[in-house]
Amino acid sequence: MTFEALGLNTSIIKALTDAGYTAPTPVQQQAVPAAIAGKDLLVSSQTGSGKTAAFMLPSLHRLSEIDPATAGKTPNQEMQAARARGERPRFKAAQPKMLVLTPTRELALQVTTNTDKYSVNLRRIKAVSILGGMPYPKQMQLLAKNPEILVATPGRLIDHMESGKIDFSQLEILVLDEADRMLDMGFIDDIEKIVAATPANRQTMLFSATLDGVVGNMARRITKDPQVIQILSAANKHENITQRVHFVDDLSHKNRLLDHLLRDETLDQAVVFTATKRDADTIADRLNIAGFSAAALHGDMHQGARNRTLDSLRRGSVKILIATDVAARGIDVPSITHVFNYDLPKFPEDYVHRIGRTGRAGRNGHAISLVNHAEGMNVKRIERFTKQLIPVNVVEGYEPKKTASAPRSSARPGGWKPGDNRGGAKPGQRSFSKPGSSSAGAPRREGSGASGEGYKGGGYKGSNPRSNDGQRRTYGDR
Repeated sequence: MTFEALGLNTSIIKALTDAGYTAPTPVQQQAVPAAIAGKDLLVSSQTGSGKTAAFMLPSLHRLSEIDPATAGKTPNQEMQAARARGERPRFKAAQPKMLVLTPTRELALQVTTNTDKYSVNLRRIKAVSILGGMPYPKQMQLLAKNPEILVATPGRLIDHMESGKIDFSQLEILVLDEADRMLDMGFIDDIEKIVAATPANRQTMLFSATLDGVVGNMARRITKDPQVIQILSAANKHENITQRVHFVDDLSHKNRLLDHLLRDETLDQAVVFTATKRDADTIADRLNIAGFSAAALHGDMHQGARNRTLDSLRRGSVKILIATDVAARGIDVPSITHVFNYDLPKFPEDYVHRIGRTGRAGRNGHAISLVNHAEGMNVKRIERFTKQLIPVNVVEGYEPKKTASAPRSSARPGGWKPGDNRGGAKPGQRSFSKPGSSSAGAPRREGSGASGEGYKGGGYKGSNPRSNDGQRRTYGDR
């Protein structure tokens, strides 16, 4: 199928062609025609499946067909006219036609960037991001332009709604992107308040990794006769990503193994996920001292610093990103070859989104989890969720003193061969990999950072592996 077959505006198709898009993905093939027809959508699809285009392309098509003669003056035009008359201009609330809610700043900025790419030939349509960490005067300047498309995180959007800076009376399209993540972060009350402020006749599109439970209940309340689209469940993902588990005895063992694995010659760029903001900073400092080009990314950083870090990652000047779960979604850097779970995520769903930072754009990737022996049950939870067995790997010279209680899997038979980064062992034998090999993923004990008695000593000083971060909303991510 081609983009032309989806019935999109020719200006949008030209922008897609110029950007190198060749054919719509499965989620786009189903969602775009339904959205153009005005249907409410409930969509469950994997990360990296092209869902941003799935809701933005039909929305841009719809907005492009609005008659400019009926649009009237924008608040910005009225303020300029007031200045010309020598009057003191009064700020008028922005009246967007489309609102996209996202759980994190990074995802909001990514959606806005993609929207600019798709709408480059639609001169009358402007998209802006409103999110925490952005200077307030800058946000006021953006809202004064009365953008047609508003991309926002819920907390900051509520602030502007309550101060009368945004009016949703003219809203036509509402999108909830990564709805499950927003609910996990505690945004349910904000979402309910925002939805209540929008017109009842709006078109609503909800995208989520799952449509069950709390997400499903909310979806039924805010949509009208929705079309349900399920492309791939969370259990059938990432076949192009090699997943491995390395068991570690204590924090010192974990840190030595991480240092070794990061020196893998096949590693281009990597993301290391930690449970706490403090650990992200401490590990980034330690890795820089050890000669790596590393940087931290977490919710306590000012938005400008977060943007600079991500820009450095995209340019390649940062090779290792140490991040909390604030970075699990919204980072699309194809050159990321490895993802490390230094600490296991609280929920199995977050494991799927973390490892989805690698293996993008059709490339292969590696997901490696460093797991304390006491966390073996959390690995099994991930395996049940993904319906995939994650092999246990051991690097020669970095073997754990303890062994797993029961072998869960063995690596590919035949052992390591030159040029083989996966390692392997014959059935029934422990798997020893070539130094620098990749390994795999799993989740942390709920409510803890890195559990297990061995975590008392060694490793990065000042770290606090037992604290929790990135699972609930903080003011820094509003």
